[in-house]
Amino acid sequence: MSCETENTMVRVEPEATPQACVIWLHGLGADGYDFKPIIPYLKLSEEMAVRFLFPHAETMPVTVNGGMPMRAWYDILEMNIGRKVDKTALMASSDRIKRLIDEQVQEGIPADKIILAGFSQGGAVAYHTALTYPVALAGLVTLSTYMATSEEISEQRTDANADIPIWVAHGIQDDVVPITLGQQAMADLETMNYSADWVTYPMGHEVVLEEIDALGGWLKQQLAG
Repeated sequence: MSCETENTMVRVEPEATPQACVIWLHGLGADGYDFKPIIPYLKLSEEMAVRFLFPHAETMPVTVNGGMPMRAWYDILEMNIGRKVDKTALMASSDRIKRLIDEQVQEGIPADKIILAGFSQGGAVAYHTALTYPVALAGLVTLSTYMATSEEISEQRTDANADIPIWVAHGIQDDVVPITLGQQAMADLETMNYSADWVTYPMGHEVVLEEIDALGGWLKQQLAG
């Protein structure tokens, strides 16, 4: 694989012509480099020819962090259990990722070979993006996150992704995004008739090797054939 850095993302290319793509969204205050090191641990074969894209969120003031500017997909207004967020900014980030998906399709990767993944804040954007995207995607991965726009998703969701495979993981010791928020997202998915795999790990607000290994197996299943 080869890696190149752009102003907007980190791009990791397979040796062969890309046949599939994973777009992975980082959490609050991180950047596109955050999850690049996990690629080898997913154990995806070179024959699968998977391109990885790790977009950088824009830098903006974040209210709950005293207005300090940092990379964020949207502003978090209150760190209460309901997570009051700037939904307009979240949906603008979602539109940006939809355009990135469109670009991959234009470059020859079918939408049904594109998986969207997100951690924490990135996961909230991933939920909105995948479930409202107008063409069927290969899968959705949400890690240690919550669904911030359940009402909007319910109104805007598309038939194309009604059956999208979804893999959701959360740490039972997460003190940043409590597991109750992950469970609420699962309940929202069920209410909207989505089917999702729910996995928990004895961890905090992080990822662990066991989780990445399991995710790698799931990715292989969704991108096979």
